[in-house]
Amino acid sequence: MRVLVLAPHPFFQYRGTPIAVRLLCECLGRAGHQVDLATFHEGEDVDMAGVRIHRIPDLERVSGIRPGFSLKKLRADRHLYRLAAGRLGRHSYDLIHAVEEAAFLARRLGRRFGVPYVYDMDSSLAAQMMERFGWLKPLGVVMRWLEGRAIKDSAGVVAVCRELAQVARGYRDDLPVLRLEDISLLGVDSLRDDTPLEPLGVEGRLVMYVGNLEPYQGIDLLLDAFALAAPQVPEARLVVVGGPAGVEAHQAQAARLGLAERVHFVGPRPPGQLGQVLAQASVVVSPRVSGGNTPMKIYSYLDCGRPLLATDLPTHTQVLDQEIALLVEPEPRAMAQGMVRLLRESELGRRLAAAASERVAAEFSLPVFEDKLRGFYQRLEARLAGGREKAP
Repeated sequence: MRVLVLAPHPFFQYRGTPIAVRLLCECLGRAGHQVDLATFHEGEDVDMAGVRIHRIPDLERVSGIRPGFSLKKLRADRHLYRLAAGRLGRHSYDLIHAVEEAAFLARRLGRRFGVPYVYDMDSSLAAQMMERFGWLKPLGVVMRWLEGRAIKDSAGVVAVCRELAQVARGYRDDLPVLRLEDISLLGVDSLRDDTPLEPLGVEGRLVMYVGNLEPYQGIDLLLDAFALAAPQVPEARLVVVGGPAGVEAHQAQAARLGLAERVHFVGPRPPGQLGQVLAQASVVVSPRVSGGNTPMKIYSYLDCGRPLLATDLPTHTQVLDQEIALLVEPEPRAMAQGMVRLLRESELGRRLAAAASERVAAEFSLPVFEDKLRGFYQRLEARLAGGREKAP
């Protein structure tokens, strides 16, 4: 099939959604599909077999577009619609694969040009907007209706986690839905960087967090928990890999807790070196306190050979269980007890890490991702072909 992928974000950047889109395009290209990727003006050009990148024009005073809703993104989305309409008007496409809010563009484009679309759901946009902007809650019925229209009118949904698959089926139970979780990035050759890692400069038993420092990630909880655990394991050190946004505030919190010498904010490291970074940890941790989808880093955590400590919340438990991670209540004392237990009980840590690696190989590896996507597209192609035959 000839597929137009709509990616409403800078591409390529080393963060969650652009990484997922790159994996998607590479897999579709290897499966023999002809892929045109329409995306924003910002980002790095990357070579992908069978994939061509098309960008909106450079926009004056629109730079540094961040994840989530913004006026900058709205302006860029308008130009993405024009770019997609131009391509659909000049070329024949079998399918539009629309990522996140691009589904609303694809619905309109599909009606205009008679091309079906797939809705690639990384989150529930209605829930996300109401969570971020509380004043939108009175409009919840309208926002869910709009989301429902985008789902119901699609040819299928690709959902990044179990919760989103349930959301999609809740709007239309006969809709083809593929649950396509993220995967470990440690075994993806196109994302790996073998340049020697700059040393972290921290000695001891390292409890390590990797990711951004947004409030939903639970860094406050992590610091409070480490303050309780640190006296029980004198050689323990907490290493936070990420930033720079939010580092100063959390450094101040660490100082107030008397942890200035034992908590190290080492800044971001190249994502292609994630395996080298995680190899230095004794325990990896995800203290997330809110959100519905599972963090992409969880899959690499599970694959790194180190035991994982995570909060016992749906954002984690739709992937994790007590066989592959130590799950604790999202409060400081429980998390501190989990840290101490994994640092002291080496056999428990080895058992969890080994089981996690086996689970990744069976469910969250690149070959599994590719097989699931290829099968979904084959079924979708047959379904669309059947629809075209009946149309006359």
